[in-house]
Amino acid sequence: MLPRQNMPAHIEVYFPPLATADADGLLMLGGELTPEWILEAYRRAIFPWPILHRGMEILAWFSPDPRAILELSQVHVSRRLARRLRRGEFELTCDRDFTGVMAGCAGPRRQQPVPGTWITPAMQAAYGHLHQLGYAHSVEAWQDGQLVGGVYGVALGGMFAGESMFHRVRDASKAALVALAGHLASRGYTLLDIQQATPHTASLGATEIRRSLYCRRLREALARPVHFGSRLEFDASTLGRDS
Repeated sequence: MLPRQNMPAHIEVYFPPLATADADGLLMLGGELTPEWILEAYRRAIFPWPILHRGMEILAWFSPDPRAILELSQVHVSRRLARRLRRGEFELTCDRDFTGVMAGCAGPRRQQPVPGTWITPAMQAAYGHLHQLGYAHSVEAWQDGQLVGGVYGVALGGMFAGESMFHRVRDASKAALVALAGHLASRGYTLLDIQQATPHTASLGATEIRRSLYCRRLREALARPVHFGSRLEFDASTLGRDS
């Protein structure tokens, strides 16, 4: 990972106080999709989420209150998913195909027939750059050598910001997220940020906390000297049969 002190020092990054965010969490328009801006945003409990309007792409930055997280010690794994993971129905890896995972997350969904509106080519390029720098990571789910699901996000200190996930077969995205949570816990991470709760993540145990509490936990997590690692550390055999 590129140390923070080695990042270019001439870039000026400005974000307004979090208290100025509107009811939807919108904090600011503008800025740049560079590593300096994106990483500083995550350090301040902010994330980029482009807005597309009438063919225009507007870079927007959000800090919602409440904030959704997934407690690493309280991930809910259904009996069906636990069985599938114990049987090894998915091959689970990390950072094997970051580009493929981002492309999968940006593609059309069953409930959303048009491509993902916020994972634009600019976002894919920006997070691909973060991956090259060692900040952005992915967990992949494979079947018969084919990428069938995955999740990606950004790691800073002991915080991992999960950005998006996708699946092409049932349970593949959940398998990837469960593997990610297990990996983070084994590596010493303490905060898995998922920004906003959805029915999909709620089924895995996602909860919402006040932004003020999130910021406190973020500061503590950022101070942890942990690293994502190059090999996925997840043991499906540890999943309880009564999950």
